[in-house]
Amino acid sequence: MKKRKSKVRTYIQILFFALIAILAVNNTLAESDAAIAWIPVLSLHAICPFGGVVTLYNLATVGDYIQKIHASSVILLAISIVMAILFGPVLCGWICPLGSLQEWIGKIGKRIFKKKYNAFVPKKADRYLRYIRYLVLIWVVYVTAKSGTLVFKNVDPYNALFTFWSEEVSYSAVLVLILTLVGSLFIERPWCKYACPYGALMGISNKFRMFKIRRNEPTCIHCTKCDRACPMNIEVSKGQAVKNAQCISCYECTSEQACPIPDTVTLSATFKKVVAGDKV
Repeated sequence: MKKRKSKVRTYIQILFFALIAILAVNNTLAESDAAIAWIPVLSLHAICPFGGVVTLYNLATVGDYIQKIHASSVILLAISIVMAILFGPVLCGWICPLGSLQEWIGKIGKRIFKKKYNAFVPKKADRYLRYIRYLVLIWVVYVTAKSGTLVFKNVDPYNALFTFWSEEVSYSAVLVLILTLVGSLFIERPWCKYACPYGALMGISNKFRMFKIRRNEPTCIHCTKCDRACPMNIEVSKGQAVKNAQCISCYECTSEQACPIPDTVTLSATFKKVVAGDKV
């Protein structure tokens, strides 16, 4: 059953990657009146929940969206918040096409570097680097609110991934995309870990989400396979419940490849209090 769940996640990742790619291409075709009739014409910003975050100030103060942002972005933000409160940032682990692409490139990196993969950055440096995404979040929200324009698109690798062929994309965004994809050969999900402002915001939900990843201490054999399975390097084996803000809710740690003992690392709705020192 767990193996099937892992395959389902892969299918969902591929589905959303293909869907967003098709929408992006159709949006480009629409600029020359060649859009495919049965496919909606939507910009990437209209189907990105982070657009809902950066337009909230403008919406509250002047009652309008910033340029390129639509009501759909706010609706998607609301849906993603509800999902995060229930299950954590599942959009990051299951739907985000940039996260999926980093993960797929990472599989190549694992084949090349084997045990060295994901261990190139010293642990102390890695710990401090993970705070950068919060600075990015603050910067993006502040500058967007002050200017009333979508400033982040100039460095957004997600936008560059699906518009690199258009005149709209900036060279700086393409550069960030290239660095992210090349970095994925050495570090698992580098953009997610160190720079993604949306991940920084949604990751907070791991502190209070209703369905948590829990480890059953009595049955755990401390093999640390769950730690190695985690793309965000969370030490799942060192606590009873995962509350780390870096968790992307991919649930890889609950798979049978990551945990050989049934019902040991699971997604649980039991609201068992985690004592001090038992959260990871």
